[in-house]
Amino acid sequence: MAFRVYTKTGDKGTTGLIGGTRVGKDHIRIEAYGTVDELNSQIGFMNDLLQDAEVNEWVLEIQDRLFTIGSVLATDPHKDTKMQLPDLHESDIAWLESKIDYMDDQLPVMKSFILPGGHVASSAAHIARCVCRRAERIGVHLHNNNEFVADTVLIYLNRLSDFLFVLSRYILHKKGASEIPWKARV
Repeated sequence: MAFRVYTKTGDKGTTGLIGGTRVGKDHIRIEAYGTVDELNSQIGFMNDLLQDAEVNEWVLEIQDRLFTIGSVLATDPHKDTKMQLPDLHESDIAWLESKIDYMDDQLPVMKSFILPGGHVASSAAHIARCVCRRAERIGVHLHNNNEFVADTVLIYLNRLSDFLFVLSRYILHKKGASEIPWKARV
């Protein structure tokens, strides 16, 4: 028999963490990895809209790291698990920084705030950036409430939101589209 997607174990509003602990589906740890999953989906959607080989390679790397983050957040930090889980490394953060610098070197200097828009893939990158910031805020909330979250997770999410902002600009640059400067009403 094939693996079934449904287990019926969550029908009463609980779910299991890696390690076996059952928590409510409204637990902040579930919110954290659920938001990372949402972010991963949004980044995949953006990538499908863009259809760019260079960025596609980057996105696959990022999506893999987001699965790593999701598995870390889905694990009960107070239990030993027999499962070997991937780790997030400082080199993953450095990799994001190198891509930010690469893109930024090709972009004009920002002279004002920029409104999301100009190309559908750029707009999708802005949405992903907002979801990423939410994931980061939830991670910080976990940390501030004495729930373990590795520092590398919080730093990676912070840097990823920066990456997504620069990527939104880079997409416009590659597509020959114009940035939309914010002009404050006076």
